[in-house]
Amino acid sequence: MKTTRIVQNILKNYEGENAGVKGNLARILMEGKLGGTGKLIILPVDQGFEHGPARSFAPNAAGYDPHYHYQLAIDAGLSAYAAPLGPLEAGADTFAGQIPTILKVNSANSLMSDTAGKNQAITASVDDALRLGVAAIGFTIYPGSDMALDMFEEIVEMRREAAAKGIATVIWSYPRGEAITKDGETAIDVAAYAAHIAALLGAHIIKIKLSTDHLMLPEAKKVYEAQQIPVATMAERVQHCVQSSFGGRRIIVFSGGAAKGADSVYDDARAIRDGGGNGSIIGRNSFQRSREDALAMLSNLVDIYKGKA
Repeated sequence: MKTTRIVQNILKNYEGENAGVKGNLARILMEGKLGGTGKLIILPVDQGFEHGPARSFAPNAAGYDPHYHYQLAIDAGLSAYAAPLGPLEAGADTFAGQIPTILKVNSANSLMSDTAGKNQAITASVDDALRLGVAAIGFTIYPGSDMALDMFEEIVEMRREAAAKGIATVIWSYPRGEAITKDGETAIDVAAYAAHIAALLGAHIIKIKLSTDHLMLPEAKKVYEAQQIPVATMAERVQHCVQSSFGGRRIIVFSGGAAKGADSVYDDARAIRDGGGNGSIIGRNSFQRSREDALAMLSNLVDIYKGKA
Protein backbone atom coordinates (compact mmCIF):
# COMPACT_ATOMS: atom_id res chain seq x y z
CA MET A 1 0.00 0.00 0.00
CA LYS A 2 1.45 3.33 -1.06
CA THR A 3 1.12 6.19 1.44
CA THR A 4 1.16 9.93 0.87
CA ARG A 5 3.59 12.36 2.46
CA ILE A 6 0.76 13.65 4.66
CA VAL A 7 0.07 10.17 6.03
CA GLN A 8 3.77 9.44 6.47
CA ASN A 9 4.13 12.60 8.56
CA ILE A 10 1.16 11.59 10.73
CA LEU A 11 2.63 8.13 11.31
CA LYS A 12 5.94 9.68 12.40
CA ASN A 13 4.13 11.04 15.46
CA TYR A 14 3.61 7.49 16.76
CA GLU A 15 7.26 6.97 17.63
CA GLY A 16 6.77 4.15 20.13
CA GLU A 17 4.62 1.92 17.91
CA ASN A 18 5.45 -1.14 15.88
CA ALA A 19 4.98 -1.68 12.17
CA GLY A 20 1.69 -3.52 12.67
CA VAL A 21 0.01 -0.64 14.48
CA LYS A 22 1.35 1.90 12.00
CA GLY A 23 0.27 -0.29 9.12
CA ASN A 24 -3.27 -0.46 10.44
CA LEU A 25 -3.37 3.30 11.00
CA ALA A 26 -2.18 3.67 7.41
CA ARG A 27 -5.01 1.37 6.25
CA ILE A 28 -7.54 3.74 7.77
CA LEU A 29 -5.78 6.92 6.63
CA MET A 30 -5.41 5.71 3.05
CA GLU A 31 -8.93 4.30 2.64
CA GLY A 32 -11.81 5.80 0.69
CA LYS A 33 -12.43 9.18 -0.85
CA LEU A 34 -10.35 10.99 1.77
CA GLY A 35 -7.50 8.50 1.54
CA GLY A 36 -4.11 10.17 1.85
CA THR A 37 -5.45 13.57 2.93
CA GLY A 38 -5.04 13.09 6.69
CA LYS A 39 -8.81 13.53 7.06
CA LEU A 40 -11.23 10.77 8.05
CA ILE A 41 -14.92 9.98 8.07
CA ILE A 42 -15.78 6.88 10.10
CA LEU A 43 -19.20 5.22 10.35
CA PRO A 44 -19.88 4.02 13.93
CA VAL A 45 -22.89 1.77 14.53
CA ASP A 46 -22.83 0.90 18.23
CA GLN A 47 -25.99 2.84 19.07
CA GLY A 48 -28.19 -0.27 19.11
CA PHE A 49 -26.43 -1.37 22.29
CA GLU A 50 -26.76 2.02 23.95
CA HIS A 51 -30.23 3.08 22.81
CA GLY A 52 -31.96 -0.09 21.63
CA PRO A 53 -32.94 -1.23 18.13
CA ALA A 54 -36.06 0.88 17.52
CA ARG A 55 -34.50 4.15 18.65
CA SER A 56 -31.48 3.41 16.49
CA PHE A 57 -32.88 1.85 13.32
CA ALA A 58 -36.64 2.44 13.01
CA PRO A 59 -36.10 5.80 11.21
CA ASN A 60 -34.42 3.79 8.42
CA ALA A 61 -35.39 0.14 8.84
CA ALA A 62 -32.70 -1.09 6.45
CA GLY A 63 -30.28 -0.39 9.29
CA TYR A 64 -31.48 -3.38 11.31
CA ASP A 65 -29.27 -5.46 8.96
CA PRO A 66 -25.52 -5.12 9.70
CA HIS A 67 -24.75 -5.69 6.01
CA TYR A 68 -26.46 -2.36 5.30
CA HIS A 69 -23.84 -0.47 7.30
CA TYR A 70 -20.88 -2.27 5.77
CA GLN A 71 -22.21 -1.48 2.31
CA LEU A 72 -23.05 2.14 3.18
CA ALA A 73 -19.52 2.76 4.43
CA ILE A 74 -18.01 1.13 1.35
CA ASP A 75 -20.24 2.88 -1.18
CA ALA A 76 -19.76 6.26 0.53
CA GLY A 77 -15.99 5.86 0.35
CA LEU A 78 -15.52 6.19 4.10
CA SER A 79 -12.33 5.58 6.06
CA ALA A 80 -13.60 2.81 8.35
CA TYR A 81 -16.66 1.12 9.84
CA ALA A 82 -16.89 0.68 13.63
CA ALA A 83 -19.29 -1.69 15.43
CA PRO A 84 -19.56 -4.18 18.30
CA LEU A 85 -18.70 -7.86 17.90
CA GLY A 86 -22.05 -9.14 16.61
CA PRO A 87 -22.50 -6.74 13.67
CA LEU A 88 -18.89 -7.17 12.53
CA GLU A 89 -19.17 -10.96 12.69
CA ALA A 90 -22.42 -10.79 10.72
CA GLY A 91 -20.63 -9.40 7.66
CA ALA A 92 -16.98 -10.26 8.23
CA ASP A 93 -16.77 -12.82 5.43
CA THR A 94 -18.95 -11.04 2.87
CA PHE A 95 -17.06 -7.75 3.22
CA ALA A 96 -13.58 -9.04 4.09
CA GLY A 97 -10.90 -6.62 2.93
CA GLN A 98 -13.35 -4.12 1.47
CA ILE A 99 -13.10 -1.51 4.25
CA PRO A 100 -11.04 -1.19 7.47
CA THR A 101 -13.09 -2.08 10.53
CA ILE A 102 -12.94 -1.07 14.19
CA LEU A 103 -14.17 -3.53 16.82
CA LYS A 104 -15.97 -1.71 19.66
CA VAL A 105 -14.92 -3.83 22.63
CA ASN A 106 -17.07 -2.27 25.35
CA SER A 107 -20.64 -0.99 25.46
CA ALA A 108 -23.32 0.48 27.74
CA ASN A 109 -27.07 -0.01 27.57
CA SER A 110 -30.26 1.85 28.49
CA LEU A 111 -31.73 -0.90 30.66
CA MET A 112 -29.52 -0.12 33.67
CA SER A 113 -30.98 1.76 36.63
CA ASP A 114 -30.23 5.43 37.20
CA THR A 115 -28.33 4.48 40.35
CA ALA A 116 -25.84 2.32 38.47
CA GLY A 117 -22.40 3.85 38.04
CA LYS A 118 -21.60 5.17 34.58
CA ASN A 119 -19.66 2.30 33.08
CA GLN A 120 -19.48 -0.03 30.09
CA ALA A 121 -19.20 -3.80 29.92
CA ILE A 122 -16.34 -5.38 28.01
CA THR A 123 -18.08 -7.31 25.24
CA ALA A 124 -15.23 -8.45 22.97
CA SER A 125 -11.54 -9.29 23.12
CA VAL A 126 -8.32 -8.52 21.30
CA ASP A 127 -8.38 -12.11 20.02
CA ASP A 128 -11.78 -11.35 18.46
CA ALA A 129 -10.22 -8.32 16.80
CA LEU A 130 -7.35 -10.41 15.45
CA ARG A 131 -9.72 -13.11 14.20
CA LEU A 132 -11.88 -10.56 12.38
CA GLY A 133 -8.91 -8.76 10.82
CA VAL A 134 -9.87 -5.35 12.17
CA ALA A 135 -7.59 -2.33 11.94
CA ALA A 136 -8.33 -1.12 15.47
CA ILE A 137 -10.24 -1.75 18.66
CA GLY A 138 -12.53 0.95 20.03
CA PHE A 139 -13.10 1.58 23.73
CA THR A 140 -15.24 4.14 25.56
CA ILE A 141 -14.11 5.84 28.76
CA TYR A 142 -16.22 8.13 30.96
CA PRO A 143 -13.99 10.77 32.58
CA GLY A 144 -15.96 12.11 35.54
CA SER A 145 -17.60 8.81 36.40
CA ASP A 146 -16.96 7.08 39.72
CA MET A 147 -16.07 4.08 37.54
CA ALA A 148 -13.53 5.99 35.44
CA LEU A 149 -10.44 4.58 37.11
CA ASP A 150 -11.57 1.03 36.36
CA MET A 151 -12.19 2.00 32.73
CA PHE A 152 -8.75 3.59 32.45
CA GLU A 153 -7.10 0.45 33.78
CA GLU A 154 -9.12 -1.79 31.44
CA ILE A 155 -8.16 0.10 28.30
CA VAL A 156 -4.49 0.33 29.28
CA GLU A 157 -4.36 -3.48 29.44
CA MET A 158 -6.36 -4.00 26.23
CA ARG A 159 -4.36 -1.39 24.37
CA ARG A 160 -1.10 -3.06 25.41
CA GLU A 161 -2.34 -6.45 24.17
CA ALA A 162 -3.72 -4.97 20.94
CA ALA A 163 -0.52 -3.08 20.15
CA ALA A 164 1.56 -6.21 20.78
CA LYS A 165 -0.53 -7.89 18.08
CA GLY A 166 -0.27 -4.93 15.68
CA ILE A 167 -3.77 -3.55 16.22
CA ALA A 168 -4.41 0.17 16.79
CA THR A 169 -6.65 1.64 19.51
CA VAL A 170 -9.41 4.24 19.24
CA ILE A 171 -10.64 5.75 22.51
CA TRP A 172 -14.10 7.30 22.74
CA SER A 173 -13.58 9.82 25.57
CA TYR A 174 -17.00 10.98 26.78
CA PRO A 175 -17.17 12.94 30.05
CA ARG A 176 -20.20 11.90 32.10
CA GLY A 177 -21.05 10.63 35.53
CA GLU A 178 -21.21 11.75 39.11
CA ALA A 179 -18.60 14.54 38.85
CA ILE A 180 -19.93 16.08 35.62
CA THR A 181 -22.91 18.39 35.22
CA LYS A 182 -25.10 18.07 32.14
CA ASP A 183 -23.63 21.28 30.69
CA GLY A 184 -20.20 20.06 31.72
CA GLU A 185 -20.42 17.01 29.46
CA THR A 186 -19.74 19.28 26.48
CA ALA A 187 -17.88 22.14 28.21
CA ILE A 188 -14.68 23.08 26.41
CA ASP A 189 -12.42 22.69 29.45
CA VAL A 190 -13.84 19.22 30.11
CA ALA A 191 -13.70 18.21 26.42
CA ALA A 192 -10.04 19.23 26.14
CA TYR A 193 -9.31 17.36 29.37
CA ALA A 194 -11.07 14.27 28.01
CA ALA A 195 -9.03 14.40 24.79
CA HIS A 196 -5.83 14.74 26.79
CA ILE A 197 -6.72 11.79 29.03
CA ALA A 198 -7.29 9.63 25.94
CA ALA A 199 -3.89 10.64 24.58
CA LEU A 200 -2.26 9.90 27.93
CA LEU A 201 -3.84 6.43 27.93
CA GLY A 202 -2.20 5.68 24.59
CA ALA A 203 -5.02 6.25 22.11
CA HIS A 204 -3.87 6.21 18.51
CA ILE A 205 -7.14 7.85 17.46
CA ILE A 206 -9.15 10.01 19.87
CA LYS A 207 -12.90 10.46 19.56
CA ILE A 208 -14.64 13.25 21.50
CA LYS A 209 -17.78 15.32 21.19
CA LEU A 210 -17.84 18.84 19.84
CA SER A 211 -17.91 21.29 22.73
CA THR A 212 -19.60 24.50 23.82
CA ASP A 213 -17.90 27.60 25.22
CA HIS A 214 -19.07 26.69 28.73
CA LEU A 215 -16.34 26.28 31.38
CA MET A 216 -17.29 23.85 34.14
CA LEU A 217 -14.21 23.53 36.35
CA PRO A 218 -13.58 26.64 38.52
CA GLU A 219 -9.80 26.24 38.64
CA ALA A 220 -9.62 25.65 34.89
CA LYS A 221 -11.88 28.65 34.24
CA LYS A 222 -9.36 30.90 35.99
CA VAL A 223 -6.61 29.72 33.63
CA TYR A 224 -8.75 30.04 30.49
CA GLU A 225 -9.59 33.62 31.45
CA ALA A 226 -6.10 34.58 32.61
CA GLN A 227 -4.42 33.15 29.50
CA GLN A 228 -7.21 34.35 27.22
CA ILE A 229 -7.52 30.97 25.55
CA PRO A 230 -9.80 31.52 22.52
CA VAL A 231 -12.90 29.32 22.71
CA ALA A 232 -15.66 31.56 21.39
CA THR A 233 -16.14 29.76 18.06
CA MET A 234 -16.50 26.07 17.31
CA ALA A 235 -13.33 26.12 15.18
CA GLU A 236 -11.39 27.65 18.08
CA ARG A 237 -12.68 24.97 20.41
CA VAL A 238 -11.70 22.24 17.95
CA GLN A 239 -8.24 23.78 17.69
CA HIS A 240 -7.90 23.77 21.48
CA CYS A 241 -8.85 20.09 21.65
CA VAL A 242 -6.32 19.33 18.90
CA GLN A 243 -3.72 21.23 20.92
CA SER A 244 -4.66 19.18 24.00
CA SER A 245 -4.03 15.98 22.03
CA PHE A 246 -0.26 16.30 22.36
CA GLY A 247 -0.08 19.45 20.26
CA GLY A 248 -1.71 17.73 17.30
CA ARG A 249 0.48 14.62 17.44
CA ARG A 250 -2.55 12.36 17.80
CA ILE A 251 -5.38 11.82 15.33
CA ILE A 252 -8.59 13.32 16.72
CA VAL A 253 -12.08 12.95 15.29
CA PHE A 254 -15.34 14.40 16.51
CA SER A 255 -18.70 12.75 17.10
CA GLY A 256 -21.71 13.70 15.02
CA GLY A 257 -24.06 13.42 18.00
CA ALA A 258 -27.84 13.17 17.84
CA ALA A 259 -29.69 13.34 14.52
CA LYS A 260 -29.97 16.89 13.16
CA GLY A 261 -30.37 18.82 9.92
CA ALA A 262 -27.82 18.44 7.15
CA ASP A 263 -26.77 22.10 7.34
CA SER A 264 -25.81 21.67 11.00
CA VAL A 265 -23.77 18.58 10.09
CA TYR A 266 -21.96 20.56 7.41
CA ASP A 267 -21.29 23.49 9.75
CA ASP A 268 -19.77 21.10 12.27
CA ALA A 269 -17.51 19.58 9.62
CA ARG A 270 -16.28 23.00 8.49
CA ALA A 271 -15.45 23.88 12.10
CA ILE A 272 -13.58 20.58 12.51
CA ARG A 273 -11.67 21.22 9.28
CA ASP A 274 -10.88 24.84 10.09
CA GLY A 275 -9.81 23.94 13.63
CA GLY A 276 -7.33 21.34 12.41
CA GLY A 277 -9.28 18.25 13.47
CA ASN A 278 -8.88 15.03 11.50
CA GLY A 279 -12.54 14.47 10.73
CA SER A 280 -15.91 13.11 11.75
CA ILE A 281 -17.17 9.86 13.20
CA ILE A 282 -20.80 10.10 12.20
CA GLY A 283 -23.44 7.48 13.00
CA ARG A 284 -27.07 8.46 13.53
CA ASN A 285 -26.75 11.45 11.21
CA SER A 286 -25.94 9.03 8.40
CA PHE A 287 -27.62 5.65 8.97
CA GLN A 288 -30.93 7.14 10.19
CA ARG A 289 -31.32 8.85 6.83
CA SER A 290 -32.40 7.01 3.70
CA ARG A 291 -29.50 5.46 1.82
CA GLU A 292 -29.82 8.03 -0.97
CA ASP A 293 -29.82 10.96 1.45
CA ALA A 294 -26.98 9.50 3.49
CA LEU A 295 -24.77 8.99 0.45
CA ALA A 296 -25.45 12.57 -0.71
CA MET A 297 -24.66 13.99 2.71
CA LEU A 298 -21.48 11.94 3.13
CA SER A 299 -20.34 13.01 -0.34
CA ASN A 300 -20.81 16.64 0.68
CA LEU A 301 -18.81 16.01 3.85
CA VAL A 302 -15.96 14.61 1.77
CA ASP A 303 -15.99 17.81 -0.29
CA ILE A 304 -15.90 19.90 2.88
CA TYR A 305 -12.88 18.06 4.23
CA LYS A 306 -11.18 18.42 0.85
CA GLY A 307 -11.80 22.18 1.07
CA LYS A 308 -14.22 22.20 -1.84
CA ALA A 309 -17.31 23.34 0.08
